Amino acid sequence: MNIPTRFLSMIFILGGFVTGLWAQEEADKWDVNNPPGLFETHTFSLEEGTWMNLDLSPDGRQLVFDLLGDIYLMPATGGEAKVLRSGLAWEVQPRFSPDGSKILFTSDAGGGDNIWVMNADGSDARQVTHENFRLLNNPAWMPDGMYFVARKHFTSERSLGAGEIWMYHLSGGSGLQLTKRKNDQQDVNEPCPSPDGRYVYFSEDMYPGGYFQYNKDPNKQIYQIRRYDLETGEIRAVTGGMGSAFRPQISHDGKYLAFVRRVRTKSTLFIRELSTGKEFALYDDLSKDQQEAWAIFGVYTGFAWSPDDSEIYIWAKGKIRKVNVKTREVSTIPFHLRAEHKMMETVRFEHKVFEPEFDVKVIRHAVTSPDGKQLVFSAVGYLWKKDLPNGKPVRLTSQQDMLEFEPAFSPDGKYLVYVSWNDEEYGRLWKLRLSDGFRQMLSDEPGIYRTPSFSPDGRQIVFRREAGNGHQGSLYCTEPGIYRMSAEGGEAVFVCREGEYPLFNADGTRIFYQTGGYLFGAIEKNYYSVDLNGHEKRHHFKAPYAQRIVPSPDNHWVAWSELYKVYVAPMPETGRAISLSANSKAVPVAQVARDAGINIHWSPDSKVLHWM
Repeated sequence: MNIPTRFLSMIFILGGFVTGLWAQEEADKWDVNNPPGLFETHTFSLEEGTWMNLDLSPDGRQLVFDLLGDIYLMPATGGEAKVLRSGLAWEVQPRFSPDGSKILFTSDAGGGDNIWVMNADGSDARQVTHENFRLLNNPAWMPDGMYFVARKHFTSERSLGAGEIWMYHLSGGSGLQLTKRKNDQQDVNEPCPSPDGRYVYFSEDMYPGGYFQYNKDPNKQIYQIRRYDLETGEIRAVTGGMGSAFRPQISHDGKYLAFVRRVRTKSTLFIRELSTGKEFALYDDLSKDQQEAWAIFGVYTGFAWSPDDSEIYIWAKGKIRKVNVKTREVSTIPFHLRAEHKMMETVRFEHKVFEPEFDVKVIRHAVTSPDGKQLVFSAVGYLWKKDLPNGKPVRLTSQQDMLEFEPAFSPDGKYLVYVSWNDEEYGRLWKLRLSDGFRQMLSDEPGIYRTPSFSPDGRQIVFRREAGNGHQGSLYCTEPGIYRMSAEGGEAVFVCREGEYPLFNADGTRIFYQTGGYLFGAIEKNYYSVDLNGHEKRHHFKAPYAQRIVPSPDNHWVAWSELYKVYVAPMPETGRAISLSANSKAVPVAQVARDAGINIHWSPDSKVLHWM
């Protein structure tokens, strides 16, 4: 097993806080449309397309649409399409300005999704917004042609995040927030201003539960169309209900709202008369909408009314359709185009299905011995030790019946406590004597044991029993929580129900623990302690965006990871919770990991911090 030493442990000496700057090489500016590497150019003819957003010019003479990340223009009656924007950049969702002279669109040509504008003939394209983290899509013009609204995307700790509606001036700026997301997982999208400029209609995920769910019922309400009042800031529901309502598009006279709704298995174009609330289905042969998915670019593609509001132009099942609002007659607008796309050479690596021996690339649960001379860690399901700095890793046990995880040293460095797992025999808690490899099973019954650690005098062990999960099951998990027991084994003593990562305090009279999960769970983590019987609960820290909180053994310092970077601060006792943050001003804070760090742990004298 070959493991580079530089990945195993980095050390921060707490002789004082050192301020410094890390030099960074300035990388060559990346050109999305001209990246390094080999490519082949492929040209092909198209008469149909997938997931095409379109818009009709104010005079009704031209159609603009996207196809495979390029933008095209053609007569509204159909025919040969002219390419306006092409290349490797993904450019979609074109919208004509009110006077027809310009087109807004979404593009990642600047490195991430932002809103761009170009002349209607494709010339003089420029980036309007300059978001580098909270990216944008779905632009829509305000009636005055000076402003536009768009959806700003907010990522979260889980999957793809949520959106807000923001307004921007055509000349640029950081934008003005209109709606505020109710959480980080339910989306707001597809803005559409009213013709008088007073309202912005949009769709919002209203599914019960307050978080994104993968098994939603599309015949119940997932999305609702809502309306933001630009004069008062008030938000009101417009329509929704069974099958949802999304992709709102207001008629030019402001009297009708077109939108899409699921009717059993069919995505259907609907019309709502705004003055009466009367709704009727117009066209039920659309392509399937994306309301069960995380539709960050919209639940359905953008469509448009004709200038006299008699017809709607919309993409469906590969074609551009024109639907007469009164007669419901549907016709197809034919198009033809020559698409040219660069296909970058695929990077390929040989991956053997099986090798009897291989170099381990990932290790877990790394802990440094109290004397700083050895590192113990878990890799490929077993515990290993490595003499620092350049020793060869060797296994600590020879057994093949169970997986080994989460080791912790005794204060004198003579023992390890760790947990094991076997799918048939379940989990156990073990103590290993390092001098001769003798193993002792400490737990009397099976279960899911986690993160054990010794008391400062080495006489007790604290650990957590899990409540069960989807891949390990829930057998022997009826009494989850934090427990302690003698380091010699015996009966476990229940401490408290909540918490993870339990640790003894400096004098062994209390037990620290963390709530809020690690990578998943709550955005804000909290740190508490209780006495050895689970009483006298104290709240020590609250830490937004933290992953792991680890006090030093003398309880004078605290280290934590926040957005994967590692920080250190003093650990005062004030009788109330202290907010831990990289931006904290109440106590000095030092960032000690330049990039990221996990497996945070301290030396016994609290002078050295290790992480991986």
